[in-house]
Amino acid sequence: MGMIKITQVRSYIGRPERQKRTLIALGLRKNNQSVEVEGTPQVLGMVNKVKHLVSVEEI
Repeated sequence: MGMIKITQVRSYIGRPERQKRTLIALGLRKNNQSVEVEGTPQVLGMVNKVKHLVSVEEI
């Protein structure tokens, strides 16, 4: 898979610590912030854990 764009669409306030750390590991710290990352299996697994907080689109 190529590059993917991940955008945080919901706040992580009140979420479990594990989900907060996953968002930070993806490089997301604020709402509506976007990052472009390589679509590796590790990144896709992290996205799957916080799929209710982010939106993903393939570039």
